[in-house]
Amino acid sequence: MPLPAPQARDLLHTRAVVYRGYRREDGLWDIEAEMSDTKTYALERSERGEMPPGTPIHGMAIRATVDDQMTIREISTAMDHTPFGECRAGVDPMQQMVGVTMGPGWRQAIEKALGGIQGCTHLRELLFNMATAAYQTVPVYRERLRRQSGVPEAENAGPPYHLGKCLAWDFKGAVVQRHYPQFADWQPVKKI
Repeated sequence: MPLPAPQARDLLHTRAVVYRGYRREDGLWDIEAEMSDTKTYALERSERGEMPPGTPIHGMAIRATVDDQMTIREISTAMDHTPFGECRAGVDPMQQMVGVTMGPGWRQAIEKALGGIQGCTHLRELLFNMATAAYQTVPVYRERLRRQSGVPEAENAGPPYHLGKCLAWDFKGAVVQRHYPQFADWQPVKKI
């Protein structure tokens, strides 16, 4: 369903963000994120001079190599286009994310390691959603391989991580009832 028709308008700014997930031959996974900001008009920047329309103001990329548990083993960062030369100092602090797991507490870990003036705002923004791209890549593909090989699901396994995280995957909802009936109306055991 498309958005309603807009009022007459002129395109001024485009932020393009792309995430990609790869399975590596060595058993690890690469999750890549790219972001660019462009204007449809010429822009004069004190640090970069006259910038013709379409010239990237920001052009950045991150590759996080993760294992099956989605723990970062390696991270690479590129900042080909930045508004200021000093922005490139945001590359080295990204190494603090090595050893961090993309899962519960992910955003807090990013803020702790790279928040405020410790890192680049735009790289943090890319990192936030890398966990979602990793989740769409790693466990989904591993589940596909498990099914193709005929290996049964583990007995007494808890619900998949995504259940209970959005309205479609509500434990009391129709989607869980259809796809994971064993977890319909599931509630975690309360610790005393």
